[in-house]
Amino acid sequence: MFDLQMFATAQTGYDGNGVSNVNVTTMNTTGNDLSPEMKTFYDTALLQNAKAELYHNQFGRKQPLKSRSGKKVEWRRWTSFKKATTPLTEGVIPDGNKLDVKSIDVTLNQYGDYTPVADVLEFTAVDPVIAEATDEHGSQAGATLDTLTRDVMQGTTSVFYAPKGDGTEVTARASLDATCKMTSDLVSQVVTVLKNNKAPKIDGSYVAILHPSVTYDLRSDPAWVDVHKYASVKEIFNGEIGELHGCRFVETTEAKIYADTASTHPAGLAVYGCMFFGKDAYGVVEPDGMSLEMIIKNKEQIGGPLNQFSTVGWKAMHAAKILYPERIIRVECCGKFSKRDYANHIATKGN
Repeated sequence: MFDLQMFATAQTGYDGNGVSNVNVTTMNTTGNDLSPEMKTFYDTALLQNAKAELYHNQFGRKQPLKSRSGKKVEWRRWTSFKKATTPLTEGVIPDGNKLDVKSIDVTLNQYGDYTPVADVLEFTAVDPVIAEATDEHGSQAGATLDTLTRDVMQGTTSVFYAPKGDGTEVTARASLDATCKMTSDLVSQVVTVLKNNKAPKIDGSYVAILHPSVTYDLRSDPAWVDVHKYASVKEIFNGEIGELHGCRFVETTEAKIYADTASTHPAGLAVYGCMFFGKDAYGVVEPDGMSLEMIIKNKEQIGGPLNQFSTVGWKAMHAAKILYPERIIRVECCGKFSKRDYANHIATKGN
């Protein structure tokens, strides 16, 4: 005697040992559909990987956009009242003050990408192709949205240039050289300007986003405080590495690098665009329902007459805008790794 069910597979509802009703992710029949759980799994994986890449977006003033409200979003910037230094006249009602508000709007754009996965690859690959593609697209989505915000921030008109090693002042990008490094004193100067501009702080500090090649030149400063020394008393930002002169530093390889062969650029050197800012210096749009969406189409849905491929992809609506120009400063500098980073940047066609 033998049990015919021992030849059954999990696909048919058996686990190979005669146990029935085994739930598997491929089941999609009425009343036994696990596809919603798989969709949630992939959405979560996408968001986790995307959020890991959000260095610039994390500090933007979030502005929601609900559906059916158009492709533009508007922020309102209130003008601060001047000091009331004129004495009141006894018994006389003063004129009072008027509210002044300015609107700042930006148009949303949609971004996205996808990967087709052949049925043969999906069937024969050792690794779970859909899950791997989801992880890759999650990283891609986060890096894309963060780069879009970064480039908006770089458009600030408030720019500092690192002085040369001998103290010579630099007033243009083309005049920078390898000795024009980020220094403790330069950080202190920028922080002072933000203070003088009355830029509010973020959790008690200003924030700077720098390339690792730039933070290399700062870590040796005696006043530098590594993040692990204060991590237990502060909420740590994504990518945060340390603090100096009341400014907390976030490190990312996605920080802006300028590399060009034009006469407006120092020959053969990468120039780093370092962002220093305070609270609400810029805004980021988060539209409800379309902020970031993972889309998976199986071969039965999209694979053509022979069900030959599936697709894995994402799409998102995004926009960013500088709201308070006086609260954000770009510092341009070079450094020890400028030649190497320039070569890498040119070879990979930049970031």
